[in-house]
Amino acid sequence: MRTLCASTLIGEFFVIGFAGLVAMKDPDLSMGTVWTVCGVAMALSVLLCGMLGRPGGIQLGWALQIGLVLSGFVVPMMFFLGACFAGLWWASVHFGGKIDEAKARWAAEAEAQA
Repeated sequence: MRTLCASTLIGEFFVIGFAGLVAMKDPDLSMGTVWTVCGVAMALSVLLCGMLGRPGGIQLGWALQIGLVLSGFVVPMMFFLGACFAGLWWASVHFGGKIDEAKARWAAEAEAQA
């Protein structure tokens, strides 16, 4: 599961950066505000890659997904991209868990046969 989730988070890192570039064009937002918010979100997406195996890591990932969707109020295209990444996050958690279960089952079967 960690590999799929980490891949999604790294993809989000780049999308957040590009959204920051788009948000800079908004005259109502200061560059400092845009890059502070984007920098924190980008750092969180990278740090979450290392926290996926710890308690609360997946839940923090969901919080990032919600934040990504809500960033659509600043950059409207992020409603769509945030929803896409939330779907990818769900798929990574769901199917990654199934892959982990299958690997554990195969390891147990191989150990039982040895």
